[in-house]
Amino acid sequence: MSEAQPVPQVTGRMFLYEKPELLTKEEHGELKVKQSDSPFAFAAKARAIPITYSEIPSAMKNFPLIFMSKEQPQMLAVTGLYDDINLFVGDDGKWEDHTYVPGYIRRYPFGLANESEGDRLAVIIDRAFDGFATNGDGAPLFKDGELTEETARLVEFCKGYEQDRSLTEQFVRVLQDNELIQAQTAQYTPIGSSDAVDFASYFSIDEKRLNELPDEKLLEIRKSGMLPLVYGMLMSMGNWRLLLQRRAKRFDLQDGAIFKPLATN
Repeated sequence: MSEAQPVPQVTGRMFLYEKPELLTKEEHGELKVKQSDSPFAFAAKARAIPITYSEIPSAMKNFPLIFMSKEQPQMLAVTGLYDDINLFVGDDGKWEDHTYVPGYIRRYPFGLANESEGDRLAVIIDRAFDGFATNGDGAPLFKDGELTEETARLVEFCKGYEQDRSLTEQFVRVLQDNELIQAQTAQYTPIGSSDAVDFASYFSIDEKRLNELPDEKLLEIRKSGMLPLVYGMLMSMGNWRLLLQRRAKRFDLQDGAIFKPLATN
């Protein structure tokens, strides 16, 4: 008798996924999913969310768009300051109306991850999601041993996101090759004061370096179609001030308290 093959496991960690599991009909064939009453509570403590390059035109309207670091330039949308609080998720676990929801968030509780055996991407779910159940109301993930149409649609969204993420790496590589990702500082001048306050340090596109690029380098970026996205990231820096105002309004902060963690107020 042949031995049973071990079930592949998910390797590493996934940001915001508490209990990622490889989606299989053997383990999850009876599982159902329904809308959570607080669908974005899982992201309530996230101060930054990964985004892809194609999201820049939408995300630039609400968030400062930065990079994790010069060496690890993962693109991020900043959603909070000082505290582990996402200023776009309310106490009810819902995302603020009329603001952009990043694709990384919209795909949850599904996603793709590397299997422990080989480099193949596998579909995963966060089993800690409170919308999963084995009884009661909800849409089944499987029917007759196959993914349901709805589940398959969600999986396709995850695949599209991963493809977009690969293209984002190309975009970032162009920025790195031209040394455009540099350390930056966000400043704010309070009303009635002439002294600017440094309130955030981050990595983003250096506008001065961009303007100093040789014409042939700038032309290469323009022909690649990336130049509007570069300017989109630069324009998103105006959202730092709006983020401060959002924080001050939410927690009724005044004067210097705006620039301090809540625990020290």
